[in-house]
Amino acid sequence: MSRAGSRPRLAWASAVLTACVVATAVAVAQPAPVAWPKQITLVVPFPPGASNDTFARALAQKLGPRLGATIVVDNKPGAGGSIGAGMVANAPPNGATLMLTSSTFATNAAVQRKLPYDPVKSFTPVALVAKGPLVIAVGAATPYRTLSDLLDAARADKSKLSYGSAGFGSINHMGIEIMNSLAQVEMTHVPYKGISLAITDVIGGHIQFTLATLPSVASQVTAGHVRALAVSSKERSSLVPDLAPVSDTLPGYDVEIWWGVLAPPGMPGAMAEALNAEIRTVVDEPDMRARFAQEGAEPVITMTAAQVAEHVRLDIEKWRTIARQRNILAD
Repeated sequence: MSRAGSRPRLAWASAVLTACVVATAVAVAQPAPVAWPKQITLVVPFPPGASNDTFARALAQKLGPRLGATIVVDNKPGAGGSIGAGMVANAPPNGATLMLTSSTFATNAAVQRKLPYDPVKSFTPVALVAKGPLVIAVGAATPYRTLSDLLDAARADKSKLSYGSAGFGSINHMGIEIMNSLAQVEMTHVPYKGISLAITDVIGGHIQFTLATLPSVASQVTAGHVRALAVSSKERSSLVPDLAPVSDTLPGYDVEIWWGVLAPPGMPGAMAEALNAEIRTVVDEPDMRARFAQEGAEPVITMTAAQVAEHVRLDIEKWRTIARQRNILAD
């Protein structure tokens, strides 16, 4: 490979993995003081070790002292996150029980026929902690150099291209189904039990591509095993500024992972906004920004609790629309 060809790849991986992030000071209005419980349970509806768990533990460590509370992270995995979410939906709205979840919460609401809660009415959205893009990654042995190449191949032969996801209804799955809809193509979905298995099969040539988080493919891009074609966010990401967005090829495409804190239904608005302000302050600290960057994400520091509620509602609506259009429903 030429030196010219290797430089963007190395720069891309460096941008993803470097934790040296410059903090941006943002003024956050401080609501009236709230008397917080002395112990708060932060439910993570996924197993330990993933980004949800990583962010929850970092947030708990920083946020607890600011609230004068001990925050205990409680992993409650199962049923795509609905077990832990159901526990929070039935908890009292006094601030003693919170949940850190991700955009999987919204995609589940779209594809699951039955949930033990109403994804909109059963929660009080409090804050978005972070968000991050995904990337379209193809095997290095494929002929596709641009997203247009990939889509042209899909148009030429409907049975030619298959893509892998982390499972049915995952954001990897749903994100490509939006692409199918916008591009008017049919690329075949192959669900895996985790995105790392899908990436392995992309490298092995068993499937042609995947939509994956930045950290999950960074080392493979650096090694030359996969090629990153585009980033899923509406605009270029500061984490990988050299990578063009999908929307340059498919106007209107915009898919990002988000991580957020939700509370039980009925939490008073003043309490939700006070907690929102504390979280926004914490996630803007340099070491938190560095932690997010390592996971391919950036903090969200400009949204009030009311704005977060609208964001979550619209995200659920978006995924429900694509699920209906593409007939994507769990058995």
